[in-house]
Amino acid sequence: MPLPFLTADRAFDAADDVALPFDDRERWRRPYRPGPCRVGAAALLLLFASFVLLAGVVTALTATLSSAGVCFGLALAVIAGALRLLRMGVWVSTRGLRHVSFLVTRTTPWAQVAGVRTVQQPVRWLGLPRTVQGQALVLGRKGRGSQDLPPLLTTHNADFLGRLTAFDRAADSVEAWAEENRSH
Repeated sequence: MPLPFLTADRAFDAADDVALPFDDRERWRRPYRPGPCRVGAAALLLLFASFVLLAGVVTALTATLSSAGVCFGLALAVIAGALRLLRMGVWVSTRGLRHVSFLVTRTTPWAQVAGVRTVQQPVRWLGLPRTVQGQALVLGRKGRGSQDLPPLLTTHNADFLGRLTAFDRAADSVEAWAEENRSH
């Protein structure tokens, strides 16, 4: 009996990093796994949300419903934040490249992509104001300057901190998607 969670995992472990025949290339997909820092932060947020939900239940039983509603609203906001944190990153499909940040999602059709390349530059450490020397995957757009666009991926973001080979694999995968789909 095949276990679907193991077979879905194999699509990411393929040595040649190409889509399997049964993969739908029209669907938006992240060409890499979320990093342990991102997953750990989301897990801690969900744990905090469970405590806030428990506090909401206790408040509903002992105090006013309006104060319990505040607890439930806060828990829903924390859960939404944790899910958005897990959703952050670069997504690709045959329609284009999508960069999802915490508050903003930017989608660039492949026809507007001039190139995707890895550059050595100062990058933000875990999205904080502190910068360190690292690598970044940057998007070059046709007809517009890409200087105002943030890097797609960096070696020091929550997905690739301390995982340089994973960054290289993800950058190569996004570059391959760009090269394959820009020619169409």
